[in-house]
Amino acid sequence: MALSSAFETRVWRTETAAGAGAQALLLLLLGASAGLGAVGWLTGLAFTAGTWALLTRALHRSWPPRPFGPANGVTLARTTLVGGVTALVADSFVGAPPVATLVALTTVALVLDAVDGQVARRTGTESSLGARFDMEADAFLILVLSVHVAMSLGAWVLLIGAMRYVFVAAARALPWLNGPLPPSMARKTVAAVQGIVLLVATAGILPLPAAYAAVGMALASLVWSFGRDIRGLWCLRVREGAPLVRPAVDRAVTHERV
Repeated sequence: MALSSAFETRVWRTETAAGAGAQALLLLLLGASAGLGAVGWLTGLAFTAGTWALLTRALHRSWPPRPFGPANGVTLARTTLVGGVTALVADSFVGAPPVATLVALTTVALVLDAVDGQVARRTGTESSLGARFDMEADAFLILVLSVHVAMSLGAWVLLIGAMRYVFVAAARALPWLNGPLPPSMARKTVAAVQGIVLLVATAGILPLPAAYAAVGMALASLVWSFGRDIRGLWCLRVREGAPLVRPAVDRAVTHERV
């Protein structure tokens, strides 16, 4: 048993190290092909270190121990792309961003969002850790895209990326917000719309008024989705007659594996 646990821990460290190596390689490629500058490099390296540390910690705290799994491998690949997007967006504060490269990385990352869940179900490797990993990767990509789009459409766009994090902060003070929610296709759809609309706005293929309208409608749908879930959690709290304290991993308002 001890030998098996040690082997699995070693595998986990290999997987996370491979992810960090892939991230560094992507940054090198962006430096050579897209002229990634110092700000982008520093941001990308900070993202790499943060992802490696958080994922390694989560893996060591996960129980019972499990292999990393193919679905988490897909999510790790998507996270690598998110790191590239983050580096490019950070660099855009000091120079014109390579829009084609930014759009390409984001598109692949959004497509892979539909892949990891399918892989998890077909291989029987679904886990709370995998669901949380998937959710955090999605949420951070939306946050980064909202930062980029806000530079052209205004600071109000940041509400799209910040809403999930505000909810998590509120749940620390109001434990009933950590209550369980039933699966919802509407929630999944609204979550997917945020990434697609922000990608379209990033690509700049819409006239400015149309971009304002599209992003505004995406934000309105997100407010509706969060509002509906909060109302549902409040009604559940009232029915139960006591605050619900559930692990945050059960909460997947922003994105669910589809």
